[in-house]
Amino acid sequence: MRQDASGVQDGDGVVLRVDRGAALVEVRRGDAADAADAVDAVRMTWGGGILAAAATDPEAVPCTGDLVAWRHWPDGRTTLERVRPRRTLLTRAEASGTSSRQPLAANVDVVAVVEGLVPDPDERRIARLLSLAWASGARPVVLLTKADLAPDAAELAEQVAAGAFCPVLPVSVVTGDGVDAVRALVADGRVMALVGASGVGKSSLVNALAGDDLMRVRALRGDGKGRHTTVTRELHRVAGGGAVIDSPGLRSVGLADAAGVDLAFADVVDLAGHCRFSDCRHTGEPGCAVLEAVASGRLPQDRLEDWRKLVAEGRRQELRRDARLNAEQNRRLRAQTKALRRSYQLRP
Repeated sequence: MRQDASGVQDGDGVVLRVDRGAALVEVRRGDAADAADAVDAVRMTWGGGILAAAATDPEAVPCTGDLVAWRHWPDGRTTLERVRPRRTLLTRAEASGTSSRQPLAANVDVVAVVEGLVPDPDERRIARLLSLAWASGARPVVLLTKADLAPDAAELAEQVAAGAFCPVLPVSVVTGDGVDAVRALVADGRVMALVGASGVGKSSLVNALAGDDLMRVRALRGDGKGRHTTVTRELHRVAGGGAVIDSPGLRSVGLADAAGVDLAFADVVDLAGHCRFSDCRHTGEPGCAVLEAVASGRLPQDRLEDWRKLVAEGRRQELRRDARLNAEQNRRLRAQTKALRRSYQLRP
């Protein structure tokens, strides 16, 4: 923390939670003798730098996990001024038919796709969320919760693992099975973001890792569907110096781009590499290894269709984003040209 002659203080922090136009930021105090007492959570509003950046780039808005620079003013205000460069960034498409991307969590080391074994794991939802996880730059993992309620938990985990291409861990916070393996993911100061639908057990998992009832937990509805408990993404410190970011259940998960789809569907991509033609579209070309695998039963038709759908969705978002960036660049160029013409007109 630094302070100048006018009383303005500058410092750095970590975003714990984002609200509308403000954030709760973890700030370390250098005057505390005990490290455990050296942390404050301070509410900060957006400063001028954040507002200016967000006006042209939605991804410039701070999100949970961001490392940020802040400023405390003599009048008592504390403003968040700048987002530090992000190591990783988990995003999704903000709304259908738009080019905007919504940052979900930044600087995470692991993205855990959480899915309940009861009533049944949704492999299509897992594949979609894994596409987001791979695109973030973090390490993906699948956590299958409620393992104590599924007599065939091990068999279901193997089935999911066959198409996940990342670690798949069955977990039960009731019996404790698998919790230590999950805790190892956040050892040595690592940060893990949890993503998944409502009611899959994300909040219960946070409580198990933190060793305290940090998150309110509600039971499943009578139809087996989840209830919304968490209403905002929030970072929680856990024993060992790591952290977990819990998030609200995602009703819809739009892909921000196609960057992670091929990694989530590594089996399809590997088969495509054996097609006779390098530009094979896998729709009927001779020598198509993908279609041959479908015909022989080695690749499920549904999985091929899911891959096609997600690739197309991701590429549409990329095209929308490119069009938006080009339009913004043209707008800036027009403004610069107009300013130059005005300056020439004002010259004597």
